[in-house]
Amino acid sequence: MSGKKDKVEMAEEESIATKTEEASENEISLSEEELKALCREHVCPACDVMGEAKEERLRALADAENVKKRLARETDELKKFAAESILSDLLPILDNLDLALDHAQNLEACKDFVMGVDMTRKMFLDTVAKHGLESVGKAGDEFDPNFHEAMGVEQVADLPDGSIAQMMQRGYVLKGRVIRPAKVMVNKLD
Repeated sequence: MSGKKDKVEMAEEESIATKTEEASENEISLSEEELKALCREHVCPACDVMGEAKEERLRALADAENVKKRLARETDELKKFAAESILSDLLPILDNLDLALDHAQNLEACKDFVMGVDMTRKMFLDTVAKHGLESVGKAGDEFDPNFHEAMGVEQVADLPDGSIAQMMQRGYVLKGRVIRPAKVMVNKLD
């Protein structure tokens, strides 16, 4: 039996070899443009496979565009608030300059000193304002929990109810973002 199998297998191998030789003799050489044209002719534009491939390509392009936009937004945000930590570290210096001015304001002997501290404070405020830092809240303004932190209530007759009666500590905003809320006393009329 093994002899018959060997003969059959040999005949099949010869047949395959013959077909391969014939195919290589009949090979047609096509340029790349001709090959692309043939492919376009044989692919049906309404074919599901082509439609799915097109949708997948469009989704990939949309995802790439979304990633590009998100990275641009994050980069802009990073640039906009890059100085936030440094400016928030400088706020105690402004607080101390304000305290020095408040305590020495009525001392006649320290008039030149007060003027120097005031000039330094103004220069400091001008410098940080160039980077987008602004102070928020002053007595008489309406209390806004987005920018103010209520420390208590006071009763001041000439101020409207719900307004700031007294500033305990200045608040600061960097380009619209609260760095430190202002600590205030809120006017409460009975």
